Amino acid sequence: MLSKKCGVAEVISASKLATGVYELWIRTELAENARPGCFIGVYPKNQATLLPRPISICEVDREKNALRIVYRIAGKGTEEFSAYAAGDRVRILGILGNGYPLQEAEGKTVFLMGGGIGVPPILELAKSLKNCKKIIILGYRDDELFLKEDMEQYGKVYIATEDGSVGTKGNVMDVINEHKLNADLIYTCGPIPMLKAIKRFAREKQIPAYLSLEERMACGVGACLGCVCKTIHKDEHSHVHNARICTDGPVFLAEDVAILEEDK
Repeated sequence: MLSKKCGVAEVISASKLATGVYELWIRTELAENARPGCFIGVYPKNQATLLPRPISICEVDREKNALRIVYRIAGKGTEEFSAYAAGDRVRILGILGNGYPLQEAEGKTVFLMGGGIGVPPILELAKSLKNCKKIIILGYRDDELFLKEDMEQYGKVYIATEDGSVGTKGNVMDVINEHKLNADLIYTCGPIPMLKAIKRFAREKQIPAYLSLEERMACGVGACLGCVCKTIHKDEHSHVHNARICTDGPVFLAEDVAILEEDK
């Protein structure tokens, strides 16, 4: 597990990507240790909001000591971030969480699946994976396909939209069925209903799947137990079959976490 540091980052650039979705490039020494699937905590300047907001790492530029984070406005903290501009300074905590096990993909055909605000962490994952065939499947609400062009640099991209405006109408599983796609391994991030469907698919096909669980977090360092999920393993901290998503995850092997009714 990486050591965690609290520091001050400088905003390099800020922009809007879609309705309610924004990005920041920030300069920070923490970029050196960033891995696909990890996240940082970003502290709002408003003293009334004391806790950091967990935001996944979308992209890493180690030459510039820079991180790209992409987030959706979900409250006062993220709304504050959307007003940041180049030159602003922001306090962050990182690097947090584990990451996707990249070595598992060697020589395999891999599904990289992102849904909604689970799309951003798939970009650095797609960049980092080597010596494998990457099939990228992204799910959106509508035709605001943020990060699609970025993804196309690293593999074949398939799109699902809920309203059918682009690509397959429906969700990421509908893409697999429509195009009769197959893989040896799955990496994914997205909302729980999507992850449940992917876990069922992976179990049926008997292929490993690594899920990045989206969850509201408070401390981000495993102290508050506010982001636990049921698991087959006993947690050393709480001595029950729970995992802390912020420290034990957010990436888990699908069969290790109980997210389906038949798991419980």
